[in-house]
Amino acid sequence: MESETLRAIREHATADYPREACGLIVVVKGRERYVPCRNVAVGSEHFVLPAADYAAAEDMGEVIAVVHSHPDFPAEASQADLVACEASGLPWHILSWPADDLRTIEPSGYEAPLVGRRFAHGVLDCYSLVRDWYRRERGIDLKDFSRRDDWWKSGEDLYMQHYGEAGFAVVSQDLPEQVGDVILMQLRSEVVNHAGIYIGNGQMLHHVHGRLSTRDVYGGYWQEITRCVLRYRG
Repeated sequence: MESETLRAIREHATADYPREACGLIVVVKGRERYVPCRNVAVGSEHFVLPAADYAAAEDMGEVIAVVHSHPDFPAEASQADLVACEASGLPWHILSWPADDLRTIEPSGYEAPLVGRRFAHGVLDCYSLVRDWYRRERGIDLKDFSRRDDWWKSGEDLYMQHYGEAGFAVVSQDLPEQVGDVILMQLRSEVVNHAGIYIGNGQMLHHVHGRLSTRDVYGGYWQEITRCVLRYRG
């Protein structure tokens, strides 16, 4: 990384502190350039770089790396960083600020564990867990859907709108029977906003915001908030 690029990254981290700063390194006419982008994430736990900002950077030249800061936190990559780095296919530079420690990660085949992963909306959330389980256990790549932070709070009903596009059909209102059945739940919300995968023996795999992904006995509270059960039809 060129010294001018690093200087620009530091300036951006300072300007956006205490929120995470994010941007892209682009080669423009043979020269490296740092392009600051917006962080449109709700809260300060992670960053969301808008697709429009990425597209604008691509119009300038070739995107060669993703950059973001870790305010008041070590530059060590989180699980979400490692997963998103794999998805991007690019190196990621992480700057701890104001500690000014820069570390780089690159795609290496990392996969987050199904149990014990940390929540990061849009990267490691309940639907990401459903997609990962289907890819690893069934060899099926489910369609992903764009989802902004706290979409359910504005009344968006994404699960109910899109389950058909992902290849699922409703088979029950509240009782999963086959391994792989997806349980849709309404968790402290006006719309369905949570999903789990039935893994047999009365258990489901799911990931609640603010907690690690886990296996839970399906019943009691979880059955009370269930709105329907889906089965993959392809």
